[in-house]
Amino acid sequence: MGGTSQVREAKFTVGQVVRHRIYPFRGVVFDVDPEFDNTEEWWLSIPEDIRPDKDQPYYHLLAENAETEYIAYVSEQNLLPDETGQPLRHPQVSELFTEDEQGGYRALYLQSH
Repeated sequence: MGGTSQVREAKFTVGQVVRHRIYPFRGVVFDVDPEFDNTEEWWLSIPEDIRPDKDQPYYHLLAENAETEYIAYVSEQNLLPDETGQPLRHPQVSELFTEDEQGGYRALYLQSH
């Protein structure tokens, strides 16, 4: 069955606030795929010069830009940690996360042990 490809350790974790390397949006990670798990159409819709490899972690984000809030699906290579410390205004953040004293986000759906 499976090949010898190593599953890369995801650089970002659920609850981490990140920003896109190219586009002006930021968001909080709510799920991580060890490798690309979206449609071929989605992947091909990305301009070829910035189309990321499929063989890397991909992140589901509650994302927002200046105008709107939405769900984004972003490759690890296109994300950077968001250092602004600004709170997110995405309406689903409070449904999925609780904010800790440091302003970090902890997932309500991942039970802490």
